[in-house]
Amino acid sequence: MTKPSLLNLVKAIGLAAVLVVPGLAQAVGIGVRFGLVNQTEVTPLENGVIQVKAAGSSAPVAYWCGVGDYAMRTLRTKATQRIYVSRAYERGARTVLFTLTPPPGADTDPGYSVTVKRVGENMSAASAQRYCYDNTLDFGF
Repeated sequence: MTKPSLLNLVKAIGLAAVLVVPGLAQAVGIGVRFGLVNQTEVTPLENGVIQVKAAGSSAPVAYWCGVGDYAMRTLRTKATQRIYVSRAYERGARTVLFTLTPPPGADTDPGYSVTVKRVGENMSAASAQRYCYDNTLDFGF
């Protein structure tokens, strides 16, 4: 095999890997975590309150990702453990407070949208953590 054809073979294999591997990863359910979108700072406070502050995007999924990942990995909660918004999103501080127990007097009926603007909004720890896994890159363009 001559050098130019060997180089073309290597290029073809590399291109095939770039095109095929992400599809295979998604087909078998491998999540890829990119800290570019869901970058958060999680701080445990008193009385089981968990503060999540967005460092990148302030999209609701970023807060749910932060608290879900913390609950599953650090607190070792069960996947079915409910996580509740105990203090809604504060624009200036870019923080949301969560608890693992329902806030007193709050409506805890789950809604159909992903929000952090309503006290009592909740989802399971596993559902929240799933927002950390995104197979797309977002460079903020």
